[in-house]
Amino acid sequence: MASRSCANFLHLASGNLLDIPQTPRGLPRVMTVPGIISDMDSCSSNDGDSDVASSGCRERKIIVANMLPLHAKRDGETSKWHFSWDEDSLLLHLKDGFSPETEVVFVGSLKVDIDVNEQEEVAQKLLEDFNCVPTFLPHDLQKKFYLGFCKQHLWPLFHYMLPMCPDHGDRFDRILWQAYVSANKIFADKVMEVINPDDDYVWIHDYHLMVLPTFLRKHLNRIKLGFFLHSPFPSSEIYRTLPVRDEILRGLLNCDLIGFHTFDYARHFLSCCSRMLGLDYESKRGHIGLDYFGRTVFIKILPVGVHMGRLESVLNLSSTAARVKEIQKQFEGKKLILGIDDMDIFKGISLKLLAVEQLLQQHPDLQGKIVLVQIVNPARGFGKDVQEAKKETYMTAKKINEVYGSPNYQPVILIDRPVPPYEKSAYYALAECCIVNAVRDGMNLVPYKYIVCRQGTPGMDEALGVKPEYPRTSMLVVSEFIGCSPSLSGAIRVNPWDIDAVAEALNTAITMPESEKQLRHEKHYRYVSTHDVAYWARSFVMDLDRACQDHYSKRCWGIGLGLSFRVVSLSPSFRRLAIDHICSAYRRTNRRAIFLDYDGTLVPEASIIKTPSPEVISIIKTLCDDPKNTVFVVSGRGRASLSDWLAPCEKLGIAAEHGYFIRWSKDSEWETSPVGADLEWKKIVEPVMSLYREATDGSSIETKEGGLVWHHLDADPDFGSCQAKELLDHLESVLANEPAVVHRGQHIVEVKPQGVSKGLVAEKVLSRMVNGGKPPDFVMCVGDDKSDEDMFQSILTSVSNPSLPVAPEIFACTVGRKPSKARYYLDDTADVLKLLKGLATATISKPRCLPEIKVSFESNA
Repeated sequence: MASRSCANFLHLASGNLLDIPQTPRGLPRVMTVPGIISDMDSCSSNDGDSDVASSGCRERKIIVANMLPLHAKRDGETSKWHFSWDEDSLLLHLKDGFSPETEVVFVGSLKVDIDVNEQEEVAQKLLEDFNCVPTFLPHDLQKKFYLGFCKQHLWPLFHYMLPMCPDHGDRFDRILWQAYVSANKIFADKVMEVINPDDDYVWIHDYHLMVLPTFLRKHLNRIKLGFFLHSPFPSSEIYRTLPVRDEILRGLLNCDLIGFHTFDYARHFLSCCSRMLGLDYESKRGHIGLDYFGRTVFIKILPVGVHMGRLESVLNLSSTAARVKEIQKQFEGKKLILGIDDMDIFKGISLKLLAVEQLLQQHPDLQGKIVLVQIVNPARGFGKDVQEAKKETYMTAKKINEVYGSPNYQPVILIDRPVPPYEKSAYYALAECCIVNAVRDGMNLVPYKYIVCRQGTPGMDEALGVKPEYPRTSMLVVSEFIGCSPSLSGAIRVNPWDIDAVAEALNTAITMPESEKQLRHEKHYRYVSTHDVAYWARSFVMDLDRACQDHYSKRCWGIGLGLSFRVVSLSPSFRRLAIDHICSAYRRTNRRAIFLDYDGTLVPEASIIKTPSPEVISIIKTLCDDPKNTVFVVSGRGRASLSDWLAPCEKLGIAAEHGYFIRWSKDSEWETSPVGADLEWKKIVEPVMSLYREATDGSSIETKEGGLVWHHLDADPDFGSCQAKELLDHLESVLANEPAVVHRGQHIVEVKPQGVSKGLVAEKVLSRMVNGGKPPDFVMCVGDDKSDEDMFQSILTSVSNPSLPVAPEIFACTVGRKPSKARYYLDDTADVLKLLKGLATATISKPRCLPEIKVSFESNA
C-alpha cells in the first residue's frame, strides 16, 4: 500500500501529472455477492464503448471524501492502532438514506499519520472491519494539498476572499495546485481498486476533490458519478480570478449529478459554466440540466439535514441530563443566548460580540439578565488570519465583560476547548435563542441541531422538570449568508455586518411572546425532522440513478488531454463520416444532390473573415462543374453577400435567408418564397428589437430583406441570454396573429416569414430533380446549427417517398459531436473541407480512371 502510494506520487511529481496508468491491484477486491469477487479487469474497458450488461451484483455505493468517518488511536502498551466509527460524521449518517441491502465503501484519508511499514496492515484491517479504503497521502503532499491549496486558495476564494494583499490569503502557487492534482489522482487510484464499474455508484464530497471526477471518467467513460459541494460556490466575478478555473469546472462537469445546498450556489456555478465554457442550461421536467458534449449533467439543489436519532440519543444520556442541571444552576435567572462556531474569519464571531455589546448599551435593563455563551470549535487551519480572528474575539469579549460585567456576572462567556456532544446538546436545550452570524458559510447545521434539542426527548424533559405536553419554543437569529437560511423561514434573518440590526434582532428574539416562539419552533421542527440527512441522501442517490439511466443507450468517446478530458456521448447510430466511405458511394452514383450550410460549415463560426477562402471556392466550383451534381449553399445570410462571395461558382445554387430567396445558378433570377410576400410584420418587430438593443449593451440588429435578427454574442452572457428569452416571449406575443415565426438560435433571436426554412429548400430541390426525370441516388447535407436540423429531417422524409425508383444513399452530417438528427458528424470546418476536397478529387479523377480500367480488361482478354 505504502509503496504504491509513494510510487504514484513520485510518478506525478516527475512531470507526468495527468497520465493515468492502469492501477495495480494491491487491495483485495470487495465482495459484492457472498463467495463472488468481482473482477474489474474483466468487466470494464477504457474505451467506453463496451455494452456489457450489468452483472446483477449487490447494490453498492462508494463514498469518497477527504477524511474517512473514523477515529484512530494508538494503544500505548501494544503500539497497535485501534479504530472506531466517528458517530458524528455526516458520511456515516448518510447511510441511513440507503436501503439495508446497500453495501457502502468509504474512500478517504485518516486523521493520523500511519508509518509506511504499517500501512499495508492498517489498510487490510480497515477494509475488513469497516469497509474503508485509506489513501495514505505522503505527509508533504498532504500538507500542500490540504493546508496549502485547499485551505489557502480554495477555501478563502469560495468564501469570497481574494488574495489582494499578503494579509488576505496567499497568491496562487502552481506547486500547491500540482499537489492538489496529485492527491486527487491518488484518490482515483484507490477508487479504481475497489469499483465494480457496471454496478457501483460513486459519490464524491466537497471541494477537496473537484478534479477527481476527471480521473475517474477517463478510466471509465460510463461511471455513475455524483458530487456534492458542501461549501458555497462563489459568483463568477470571484471564481473567474482562479487561474485553474476551467480545469475545476470541467472536473465537476465530468460528473452525472452535481449537488449544492442552495439555488444561489447552483446559479453561480451555472453562470461560471456559461461565461467561461459557453454552456447553456435548461430545466428538464423540473430538473436543471447542462448539455455537455452530448451528456446531460444534472444539478441538484437540496440542503443537507441532521441525524435525528443521533441527536436524540445524545439528549437521553445521563451525562447530558447532569450537565443540563449544572448549566441551569449556573445561569439561574438569566436568559441564555448560544453561539457555536469554528474559529475562522468567516464565522463572524467578533461581529456577534459587537452586536451583544450594542444590545447591552441600547437596552440597559437587559444587563445582568442575558448571557451569550460562545462555544469555539477548534480551528481547522493554522494561518495568520485564524490567529488574528482569535485575538480579536478575546479582546472584544474582555472589553464587554469589563464594561457591562460585575463580580458575579459576565455577559459573554467564551468556551475555547473541545466540547463533547453531550455538553453542546445541554446548551442547545437550555438556550432561549441561538445566533449564527457567519459572513459566509456553506450550510451550517447549528440551527437545525438547536431546533431538535429544543424539541427535547422524554429523558431531557425529565432532566428539565417539564411535562411532555409542555409547549416547545425556540428562536433563531441567522445570517442571510449561510446555506440553511432559506430553509428557516421562521428565523430572524440578519446582515451580520449591520451591528445595529443584529442587536435589534437579538432583542426581538428574547422579548418575543411565547405563543409566537412556539409557532416558529413548530414550523422549523416540522421541516428539520422531515428533511433529515437520510432524506437528503435518499433524494440525491435517486436523482443520481435517474441521471445515469441512459449510460448504456449511447456511444461514448473520450476526448481532450489532461484535465481537459471529457466524454462525448451520442446515439449508437451516430458516427464519424469516413471520407473513403462517402467517396465510394459518390463514384458509383450519377444523380447527386449536395446541400451545404455556410457559417460554421464552409467558414469557421468564430472567424472574423466571413468570405470563403480561394480553396473553398475552387472545390465548390469543381463539384458544381460536374453535370451529375446539383450543389446548393443554404444559409441564413442575405443574398447580396452570398452571391458576391460565391460569384466564381457559376453553376452553384444559392438559398439565402433560410430559403426566402432561391437562385438555381448565377445565370438564373432570384425566386422569392410566395409564403413570405406579406412582410408588414417587420414594422412591428423592428421597434421591439430596437428597444432590446438599446437596453442590452453589445447587442445589434441585422436587417434582412425577409427578416430581422437580434444578435447578443458580444453582450454579457447572462444578461444577453436573459434578454433573449424576454425578447422571444415579447415577439411571440405581438406576432401571435402575424405570418411570421420567432426562432432563438446561438446568440440570436430571429424573425422570419412563416413557412420559410432550410428544410423546405431541400424538399424543393429534390422534388425538382424527381420531376425532371433525374431522381437523386446520392444526397449529402452538411450543417452545424439548429436551422440545419430542419434540412436533415426534410431529406430523411423526402427520400422515403415511394415515387422514387431507388432509395438514394443519404449522408446527413452535422459539424461537431453533438446530438443531431444527422447520422454522421465531422469535427470542424477543416474536416468539412477535407471531405469536399475528397469528393472534388473523385470528380476530377473519374474520367481518367475509366479508360485505364478498360485497357486493363482488354489486355487480359
